[in-house]
Amino acid sequence: MIQPLQVGGKEILHSKRANIYYLEHCRVMVKGGRVVFLTPAETENQYWNIPIANTTVILLGTGTSLTQAAVRMLCGAGVMLGFSGGGGTPLLAATEVEWFSPQSEYRPTEYLQAWVCFWFDDHKRLAIARFLQEKRLGFLRQVWERDKLLRSYDFALDDFTLEQALQRSQQGIAESPNVTRLLQAEARLTRELYKFAANRTNQEGFTRSHDSEDLANQFLNHGNYLAYGLAATCLWVLGIPHGFAVMHGKTRRGALVFDVADLIKDAIVLPLAFIAAEQGAKEQEFRQMCLQGFTQHAALDFMFDVVKEAAQKGEALA
Repeated sequence: MIQPLQVGGKEILHSKRANIYYLEHCRVMVKGGRVVFLTPAETENQYWNIPIANTTVILLGTGTSLTQAAVRMLCGAGVMLGFSGGGGTPLLAATEVEWFSPQSEYRPTEYLQAWVCFWFDDHKRLAIARFLQEKRLGFLRQVWERDKLLRSYDFALDDFTLEQALQRSQQGIAESPNVTRLLQAEARLTRELYKFAANRTNQEGFTRSHDSEDLANQFLNHGNYLAYGLAATCLWVLGIPHGFAVMHGKTRRGALVFDVADLIKDAIVLPLAFIAAEQGAKEQEFRQMCLQGFTQHAALDFMFDVVKEAAQKGEALA
């Protein structure tokens, strides 16, 4: 197992780390033995510390650069790096397909070995895909029942239309004879959640478009990439390559990241994107809402638990 970074004698597991950074128009470097980012100013340059021991992901947007020394320290701390466009999307560069992952000789092999026990069998892979979708629905119910902000906007599970949609999705998961049908059931539920969220935040007529400039669509894009960063971190720590997808992998070889990110996107990112759009929030404010939601509902912990359980279940099927 990869050793967690030690800080002051204490270890911070990846699943317990709190920070995701999106940086733009700055230089990431090492100063005084710490990783900092430099923002030029008219009178005096400003340096801001990055607490790498408590960071999972750094997205570098437009106008950024970083030094070799900074990369060395970030990778030593197990921080995932990605270069993106403005606002955190689209993701532009990577190894491991989507991300610059730290090079480590000492990552676990047990989860990969368990994963490949089932992955080459279509029926077993479908069983794990169903399992992930069931966990996704369970997490959505859990978050929407407990989150005070969502409740204040009446994201209530006692709504008849929403409950019917969740029940249809549960049935669709159980009855899907193949991954294509399972993907269709997933997409159908997400469309219904878009409609529900738009209604609750007075944004009727919403249409999902990755290229649209309205706030809800922009925030959905941005929040999804934060979720992808968490998923990539989870898989890197567990030593499972991104190409071993169970749902989205027919045309995208890094698709296991999308499979794992889907565990939390509808529960946290989707409603917060609509709420932030209704509030007229700025990107930084929306990011903070997402990070707070990830921390409050232990999203990364949940990802680790589900992926580990999926590996164990898949191995048992073999």
